[in-house]
Amino acid sequence: MTHPDTRPLVIVTEGSDPRPLQWLRERARVVEMPTAHPQFGQQLAEARGLVVRTYTKVNAALLQEAPQLKVVGRGGVGLENIDVAECRRRGVQVVYTPDANTLAVGDFVFGYLLQLLRPWAFFRDKVYEPKEFKRIRDTLRGRQLNELTLGVLGMGRVGRRVGHIAANGFDMPVIYNDLLDVAALLDFPATAVDKPTLYRQADILTIHVDMRPGNENLVGREQIVMLKESAVLINASRGEVLDVAALAEALRSKKLHGAALDVYAPEPPGPDFPLLGLPNVLLSPHMAARTTTALENMSWVVRDVMEVLEGRKPKYAAP
Repeated sequence: MTHPDTRPLVIVTEGSDPRPLQWLRERARVVEMPTAHPQFGQQLAEARGLVVRTYTKVNAALLQEAPQLKVVGRGGVGLENIDVAECRRRGVQVVYTPDANTLAVGDFVFGYLLQLLRPWAFFRDKVYEPKEFKRIRDTLRGRQLNELTLGVLGMGRVGRRVGHIAANGFDMPVIYNDLLDVAALLDFPATAVDKPTLYRQADILTIHVDMRPGNENLVGREQIVMLKESAVLINASRGEVLDVAALAEALRSKKLHGAALDVYAPEPPGPDFPLLGLPNVLLSPHMAARTTTALENMSWVVRDVMEVLEGRKPKYAAP
């Protein structure tokens, strides 16, 4: 005689790394299914847990179809795809992984910087002719990071990691702006400044804010024109916070030295994206957190999902 499986049903909508997924399977009934699947609604009606990443929208419409749902786990840092307030109203806890990709994104930002500020002139298939080899060595010049001021907009976990690397690894002066007083959290020298000062003094502006209400086009035309012509701008946070049309205008008119973007709105960007074809721009397909370790760390959100389902306090509940 077979006994019914009474373990809670958990839906995983955007995949998971193998080890965390196997760990979850040992404790719950797991269904891997995107929201577009024709049977998703049927499974959602029974689900006690939901594990998502970037693109699943957990809104009032979805929650209406999930009367038994107790917890939503976001494998990642940003919560803008989840209506946290609506979840709370319905008694659904939201958990996430705020520390999962901090180191990976910090590394990625400096990879961007070194490519923007140092001309590498790589060769692969054949060597340069002697004359061209010498010309490149004699004419191309880069800039040293210790001579540049890093401006950090948003001194959360990733912003602090970037500032730590800049100050302690490259001897860079660091200035920053944040909504909160975070001075006690810093383990490196840095100066808090107002936003106009940040934009005017930064040789490198790196954006590390979330997509909370009011942050759309936070760095827009008014802010971009304050930047030095020799400055570079990096956005590895959220696409919505940056006015890419204004950025393209500044780059084309040589009012800005360069830029690097890993995030877009919408994502992926369309064929009319205004930064395409510019030689002083680096564009990557939302890769900053895509290391083996960071992806597994994000998948371990399942631990907090099970903490909630088993009646315990999760480590990382949504703020």
